[in-house]
Amino acid sequence: MHFDSFSDFLAMGGYGPYVWAAYGISFAALLWIMFSSLNTKRRLAADIKNKIAREQRIKDAEKLENTL
Repeated sequence: MHFDSFSDFLAMGGYGPYVWAAYGISFAALLWIMFSSLNTKRRLAADIKNKIAREQRIKDAEKLENTL
């Protein structure tokens, strides 16, 4: 499709608001999914780190208990 001017491109033959709203909603949804995934990854990594530290503390406590 060929447009004579940039304003014609933005208007999209009268369908511009629908087209640009669809692009905006899609872009916002993709950003939300990306940030949600990154946040979940960060929380999961912290949980794993805490679990490893807890298991190490338990092992250390068991060693200490066996030496007493």
